Amino acid sequence: MKKALFAAIILVIGLFNAGNAQERTKVHVMKIDGSINPAVASMINSSIQTARDEGSEMLIIQINTPGGLLTSTRAIVSDILESEIPVAVFVYPSGSSATSAGVFITLAGHVAAMSPGTNMGAAHPVGMDGQADTVMIEKALSDASAFIRTIAEHRERNVEWAEKAVRQSLSVTESEALRDNIIDIIASDINDLLAQVDGREIETKRETRTLATENAEIIILEMNWQQRFLNIISDPNIVYILMMVGFAGIMFEIYNPGAIFPGVIGVISLILAFYSLHTLPVNYAGVALIAFAIILFLLEIKVPSYGILTIGGIVSLLLGSIMLVDPDSALEYARISWTVIIPVTFFITAFFLFAISLGIRAQLRKPATGAEGIIGTFGEALELLDPTGEVRAFGERWTAESVSGKIKKGERVKVVGVDNMKLKVEKAD
Repeated sequence: MKKALFAAIILVIGLFNAGNAQERTKVHVMKIDGSINPAVASMINSSIQTARDEGSEMLIIQINTPGGLLTSTRAIVSDILESEIPVAVFVYPSGSSATSAGVFITLAGHVAAMSPGTNMGAAHPVGMDGQADTVMIEKALSDASAFIRTIAEHRERNVEWAEKAVRQSLSVTESEALRDNIIDIIASDINDLLAQVDGREIETKRETRTLATENAEIIILEMNWQQRFLNIISDPNIVYILMMVGFAGIMFEIYNPGAIFPGVIGVISLILAFYSLHTLPVNYAGVALIAFAIILFLLEIKVPSYGILTIGGIVSLLLGSIMLVDPDSALEYARISWTVIIPVTFFITAFFLFAISLGIRAQLRKPATGAEGIIGTFGEALELLDPTGEVRAFGERWTAESVSGKIKKGERVKVVGVDNMKLKVEKAD
């Protein structure tokens, strides 16, 4: 009897725990660790949809970014504001920052949180074309200010600081942000964040929801292969390498027709590079200098300049590489590393001076076969040419016509032309 009662108690406890396990809520987490670009915007959009479809209690965007493209930022903010489930933006781990575009995204979250040792701010807009037109800068500044004020007002956060973050590039630590009503929570990690927001009422696009996040199951969301690929090629160093490979491949194909493979790789690389350039603050003077450098390298091959054109090409390529991404950009990620610029410059210089020159010299080389290959060769008159007769040239007997008067039998002749399998010859000096 006691054994049966004990078994029944164990069964009831098991069923109770199973029921609790089934009722355990889910929280989805995705990470941003780098620039804000179209791939990141796509991932956030798909993450919100996935979390909603799987009945998640909340989506947490763990962010560490130096900034990025404003168009992608607008898309992300719109997705967060329109989300049917709560979205928490968490600047984490310690040492991370949400600067530039990251400020807009953090302020847009239903819950804005930071971990100890993090900072946020410096949201001054950066021109994406390397120009310094005062009117355009002021327009961009006013637009960004209005955009961030709208977000802060909607989330009832510090509107005055938000505008100063744009106009004056102000930054704050996590304690200052909490004190000034810029964020809602300081949390040591995700579990701490979930514990602090548990029971909090969140107003989403459709409803007001009371969060039940304590001890929730955490589900990590990752980029799919397309998003990872687009994110990789948005790196300025990768963009630079793709552009150089593209130029080199296409020029190699032009001067070595029929190679095919370099041309195909070159076109694909250039398309990918131009796709990615629109996500960076590109200075088109840099693009022009790179193109000019390639022209100088090609001229060096055809025009003897005793190295002057080569030196000019190297200088132009270096300057273009440095200027390709706007050097005045406040976006820390938008830099091309010297460890990439120097090897690529050396490679491109060597490529054009050696590989391309070989192709051009091959095209200029005298033909070795066919009728054109006979011209310029020497032979011997097998009989008197007055003006026609037979000669031996190129190891064969030919009917020939003298263009320099009579040529005696046994004299050396030089082939100067071919007309319908008849050689035009002259007496060889």
